[in-house]
Amino acid sequence: MTMQEIPINGMSGLYYLPGYFDREGQEQLLAHIRAIVAEAPLFQPVMPKTGKPFSVRMSNCGPLGWVSDIRGYRYQPAHPETGRPWPAMPDALTHLWKDVAGTAPPPEACLINFYDPSARMGLHQDRDEQMFEAPVVSVSLGDTATFRVGGVNRKDPTKSFRLQSGDVVVLGGEARLAFHGIDRVLNGTSTLLKNGGRINLTLRRVTPP
Repeated sequence: MTMQEIPINGMSGLYYLPGYFDREGQEQLLAHIRAIVAEAPLFQPVMPKTGKPFSVRMSNCGPLGWVSDIRGYRYQPAHPETGRPWPAMPDALTHLWKDVAGTAPPPEACLINFYDPSARMGLHQDRDEQMFEAPVVSVSLGDTATFRVGGVNRKDPTKSFRLQSGDVVVLGGEARLAFHGIDRVLNGTSTLLKNGGRINLTLRRVTPP
């Protein structure tokens, strides 16, 4: 496993693991995600207050799931439309966490975002959790995306790099609250998803142990 630390605005804790999942691993993980989405269908989140839809659709797995609606951002134990508990997290993801998250307690949520070729994700911080000592661990599946990351202030300088299918990014330490987002998805750059697009899996610890 090659774990490359990427310096950004003098902060440590941003790591890039290219090709963590090989093609077979990606296909196995994708099969798990398809089963999860069959049980917990993708839904369309909206922005708090304004109700403006996100350009991505999402679901979750694990004990908790992240949702966004007119009432705000939050974690909850059930799907917002079906009312059913989120499906269990695949072993491949819990093994990944053990590989890259050090001594952090186990992940409680895995946010599943599906990007069609036109979808984007603006610069944001992952700060709805009750603790920031554990990292955020992100997996890319499908088409390559342009990932942008900056500092802990929105106006800090940013740098961009491309995330390919099977790549993993870790935001931990000083970089745990770095602003980050997806500028674009490069359509047709992967054959993993039959109809194209990108899936992003984001592992998070929500509550203190």
